[in-house]
Amino acid sequence: MGSLGFTVTSSKSCRSWFTIVGSAFLLLLFSSTTTTTCTAHKLKPSSFYDKTCPQALVTIRKSIRKAVSREHRMAASLIRLHFHDCFVQGCDASILLKNSSTIRTEEDALQNRNSIRGFEVIDEAKSLLEKKCAGVVSCADILAVAARDASVAVGGPSWKVKLGRRDSTTANIAEAQSDLPLTNLSVSGLISNFAKKGLNKRDMVALSGSHTIGLARCATFRNRIYNDSNIDGDFARLRQSGCPSSGGNNNLADLDLVTPNNFDNNYFKNLIKKKGLLASDQVLFSGVKTDRIVIEYTKNTWKFRNDFASAMVKMGNIEPLVGSAGQIRKICSAVN
Repeated sequence: MGSLGFTVTSSKSCRSWFTIVGSAFLLLLFSSTTTTTCTAHKLKPSSFYDKTCPQALVTIRKSIRKAVSREHRMAASLIRLHFHDCFVQGCDASILLKNSSTIRTEEDALQNRNSIRGFEVIDEAKSLLEKKCAGVVSCADILAVAARDASVAVGGPSWKVKLGRRDSTTANIAEAQSDLPLTNLSVSGLISNFAKKGLNKRDMVALSGSHTIGLARCATFRNRIYNDSNIDGDFARLRQSGCPSSGGNNNLADLDLVTPNNFDNNYFKNLIKKKGLLASDQVLFSGVKTDRIVIEYTKNTWKFRNDFASAMVKMGNIEPLVGSAGQIRKICSAVN
């Protein structure tokens, strides 16, 4: 499908994201302050770099495999890094920008502070790519591909990553603090939070399933293990042994106690047993409208894996900078 010309109002450099339904074009998610005339572009197929940087995807895959082999937890960290990027200004690598005279890093947002990680892995992949084909592969695309390769590295699903994202020249800590989900959100709050980004209820539950791997900080689940009634008693006491009622905020615990290093559907089985670590995990199975999806995923691993992959593709399409918008950063932590 060719590009579609139109005039939009935007405070950013010509962001566009649209969904094709039959012959109807639904134009979504534009913020308004100044008027800009531009041409809409879609993300391109996974062959996007075949001519300009043929070794791009192989180089990223090798970097991710190496990083995950060094530290298994890194797989979860890279998936989360992509997620936290896409929910703020779209998938534009704004999460990677460090503090400068003009930028306040998104790392300082409550939802990221002392927990978002994996930057050095992306930097390493970017450095290798700059040696092979300088100024070609965006940091935003590296994040998207890295999340897919991280999933595969721990036995999770694969998917075809659309490419052609460009990098932002701004970060937005205010949007990070308002749009990234918190661990104490209700089901309705989570559904609303994801819906703002074009993701439906099933997408939200499937993406939450990434908590089948990774670790959480004591500060994020302390209230649940000491005060929540919707929790297995033995599970709560076990978690309390590593997370005191005061102090130890950075103590870590496996999100999935049973198979913490395998990308499987045990996360959902834990929820049915009232053994979800985060409050925002357990609310997915608490007598509400997401219960049915959780039960479905406990019975059908293939369905969960397929839905997770589909949701990751949708998430990777949130408001990308494409065409001539943004830039291809030379290093991911700073604008050119």
